[in-house]
Parts: sequence; C-alpha cells; structure tokens
Amino acid sequence: MKYLVHFSRIFTGILFIISGFIKLNDPLGFSYKLQEYFGSDVLNLEFLIPYALGISVIVVVFEVVLGVFLLIGYKPKFTIWSLLLMIVFFTFLTFYSAYFDKVKDCGCFGDALKLIPWESFTKDLILLVLILILFFGLKHIKPIFTKLPTTVIALLSFVISLWFGYHVLMHLPSIDFRAYEIGKNIQDGMAIPENAQKPVLEYTWTFNVNGEEQEFVTNGSYPKVDGEYVGVETKIINEGYIPPIQDFSIESDDEDLTSYFLDEDNLILVAMYNISKGEIDGKAKLKSFTDQAIKKGYKVIGLTSSGYDEKQQLKTDYNLNFDFYLCDEKVIKTIVRSNPGIVILNKGTVMNKAHWNDIEDIAIETLLNAIPNLDLDLQKELDAIYKTDQGIRQIFMSQDSEEQEAIAIKNGIPVQENFKDYFPLSKEIDSFNMLAVEKIIAKHGYPGKSIVGEPLNKAAYYVIQHSTKIPKYLELIKSAAKEGELSMSLAAMMEDRMLMYEGKLQIYGTQGRTININKPNQQSVIWPIADFENVNKRRMKAGFTDTVEENAKRMFGEDFELKNLSIEEFAKMNNK
Repeated sequence: MKYLVHFSRIFTGILFIISGFIKLNDPLGFSYKLQEYFGSDVLNLEFLIPYALGISVIVVVFEVVLGVFLLIGYKPKFTIWSLLLMIVFFTFLTFYSAYFDKVKDCGCFGDALKLIPWESFTKDLILLVLILILFFGLKHIKPIFTKLPTTVIALLSFVISLWFGYHVLMHLPSIDFRAYEIGKNIQDGMAIPENAQKPVLEYTWTFNVNGEEQEFVTNGSYPKVDGEYVGVETKIINEGYIPPIQDFSIESDDEDLTSYFLDEDNLILVAMYNISKGEIDGKAKLKSFTDQAIKKGYKVIGLTSSGYDEKQQLKTDYNLNFDFYLCDEKVIKTIVRSNPGIVILNKGTVMNKAHWNDIEDIAIETLLNAIPNLDLDLQKELDAIYKTDQGIRQIFMSQDSEEQEAIAIKNGIPVQENFKDYFPLSKEIDSFNMLAVEKIIAKHGYPGKSIVGEPLNKAAYYVIQHSTKIPKYLELIKSAAKEGELSMSLAAMMEDRMLMYEGKLQIYGTQGRTININKPNQQSVIWPIADFENVNKRRMKAGFTDTVEENAKRMFGEDFELKNLSIEEFAKMNNK
C-alpha cells in the first residue's frame, strides 16, 4: 500500500501540475470552454457564463496548487479531500459530456492535447482510482521537508500561479498551442492533404419488407433489397483527417474575401470577436497604432462577428481609418486571446501577434510603399466622395432594382423608390462633390498619391471629369500626372473629353458617343481622332496598355468596327 500511495502521489501530483499549468497558460481559453459547459444545451447554467473567466482562474490555480501540495505533503487531509471532490465532479462532467455527446473537446489540457470526451472520461476514472488509493492510504503521505520550508513552498506555489495567470491575461499565453501561433500559415492550416484519411460513415437503411421494417447497414452504397424504402440514418465511425484550422473566413456583406486578404504581403488584423465587449482602453489605443501602420505601408483591416451598426459606431467613436470584416466569433477568440488583439500576417503566415496592452511594443518597419505624408482625414473625406461619385453611376448601369438599392446603401447614397429619381439625385451629388473637391484643391492642391494613396488619388479626378469645369482644372491634372500623383492616362482621358466638348479632334481616342439616341439609326461611334495613324503610339506614351481599337471594343462590344471619322462626317451622321 505504501508503494502504491507513493506512485499515486507522484503521478497525480505531476499530472495536476501539468494539466493546471497548461490551462493557467491560457485561462481565457479555458473560460471559453467553461462557457460551453454552462450553456443551455449542456449543463444549463447560463447564469454562470458572465463569471466563467473568474471561475477558470480559480479552478486552474487551485489545480496547480493542489498538485504542489500533494508532492510536498502540505496539509495532506485537506489536499486529498479537495482532489477527491474535484475529480468526482470532473468525472461526472466528462461522463455527461461523452454520453450525451455535448462537448467535443473537454479542455483538460487546453489546446496542447485534444481529448475526445470518452478519452477524457477514461483519464478521470484512472485519476479517481489513484486519488482513492491516496484517500485510503492517507497515513503514508508525509511532508518531504520540515514545516517552515513546506509552508513557504506552498505559499510560493499559490502566489506564482496567481501571478502567472494574471500575467497571461494582461498579455498573451506564454506558449501558444493553437493553429494560429507565430510562424504558422493559415492557408496550410486549412488545407487537406491529398493522401489524408477520408471520413468513414456507417449508413443504416430502413426498408419495409413484407409489412415488416428491417434495417440494412452499408458503408454508403444503396442496398439491394426487395422492399419499400423508409429512411436512412448515418453514423460517423471515423472523422478522418480534420484540418487544424476550420471556419476561418474574411467576408464583407456581399462577398468572401478570404483568399484576397491572405495573399496580402503585409496585413494587420485588428481582431475583436465582439465590439461591445471590447476593452475600452484597448479600443482607445487602436487609432494611433493603426494610423502609423497605414502610413508605413501596411494594409489594416478589422475582424469581428459584430453587426454593421456596431462596426460603424466604433469607427466613428474612435475615428478609425480602416474597415471591419466579418469572421466567426469562435474563430476570432482562437486567433488571439485579446479583445482587441493585433495579428500581423504576410501572405497568410502569422508574423506577430499582441495583446492590446502590448500595442506600443509592436515593431513596425517602414515598407517600400510607405506614404509618410498620408493625410488620413483627407483620405476618409475623399473616400466618401469617391463612393458616391462611382456608386451613382453603377446604379445607372444596373437593370435590377434590388441591386440598385444594394449599391446605394453600400456607397452611402439615399435609396430612391423610382429609378428616374436617381437622375436629379446624381446632379445633386455631382454638384456637392465638386464643391467639396474645389475646397480640397484650394487647401491642398491636387490630392494625389503622396497624400491620399491609391486609388483615392483618382477621386478628385473623376469628380472633375464628370463636371463642366474640366477647362479650369485640366492643367492642374496634367501637372499632377507629370509629378506622379496621378496616372498620365487619366490626364489624357480628360484632355480628350475637353476637346470633344469643344468640338475639336481628340488626341488619344478615349472618347466615344452614341448618336441619334432612340431613333432607328442609333449607333455608337468613336469621336474623331487627330493624326489617326499615330494614335496608338501616343496612347502607349501616355501609359495606356491597349490600342484604340481594343478600347473601342471594350466600350461598344466585340462586334464594333472603328472608323476614323472627320468632325464634318460625325456632324452629318448625328443630324440624320
């Protein structure tokens, strides 16, 4: 009995310390697991969910401390009774979870070692037997040191455990056992190898044979039975290979952008599984950090499971200059144990991650595409202008009323009941945008790439292009293009448009017209071009990547045939 007690004491004590330390390394993760147990579909103790974090810290600290107490022989009676009560409770919990198939992973060893409920129940049964041996062999448990060192070690184990738990809560787990640890690639974590084990399913088919229901079990094939089919039930025998990362996605309201963002070279994720539950001090730190990152050339986005209104309110309250996208709450909780938390990716590989408390310690290098003089407030103003300018024109190109409404909402345009009402609205939008752009130009000059980046360096251009003030601002646009603030091809397009409005020959062949609208002889033509033989050379020099013929087909369809008209020929055609 004495040797059995010694073995049980060492094995149980070490196991409790290891199990407790792993969970103490990530008490927030353990609290999420407790929330599962407290849920209505498991123990139905939902009133405890708000206290899950506090309970998790108490439980794991107590687990580590009991393991130390047992090894050093401190207060053996208290220790053994505590261990017995704890293991009886957890044995019941894991049995309940396994029998009723409630929680797939018990969380006993956190993310370091995944145990299915029946494995966890078996482990708890073994521990229960070992603790019962300790219970009946209590007299053999003696302190290994004298009273003072034993008391000091016991006290230190409690203080160190409590400190360590607090430390990882205020920062991040010291050891990251999850699939999103630094150095891991998200795409690789989601991939299923070609030779991966496939799931094994058992199909139980029910047929009515001669008035009697009979069951036939197959691996999926339809059984050859002379009877009437009643139904089929499936049972998973083996789940096969399950990738470490599941359900990760980055979505807007209308499209999946996961692949797009995971292909970015330098991407910063601001992870907030729930905006309303985010730490206020953490939210307040986001602007300074993210603004600096954007200016240094990083793409910054937010990930949250919260709704549109909460996302917009957060951006407004803290004047944030990045957009939030949708992701599953449980996935975000797994990515980083902080709300908000920061994750830096390079083509899907996790380069760094940090708790909001440590934002100031994140080193962000200045990238080659950095814009040190980026004016984020101006960028935000131009973004709103750009969306309304382009959005109203997208509405005119749409033939579907639901799509028109969606475009309007997405771009901040008032939804109109009748399609015709968008035409006077477009004039109001263009007029308002032109006034705003003129004020911006008066204050900043042309708002080009060096102060607002791409594509917003085109925002003011398009507003002017859609106005009657091209002659006033054409030279400014040309200067901006020469200085690299805007593409040369855009300046060329504006020059062509002005020439067309003035009834003169265009230079680059960018402008076309539809004449005799709503008449039998309606047709599309390219506005007459000066020195037609050399137009493609001029286009190439101006930065166009297509020929005038290709551009004409893009505008009017693959069947369009380009004709080099004179202004007089165009006038005759237009008056017929």
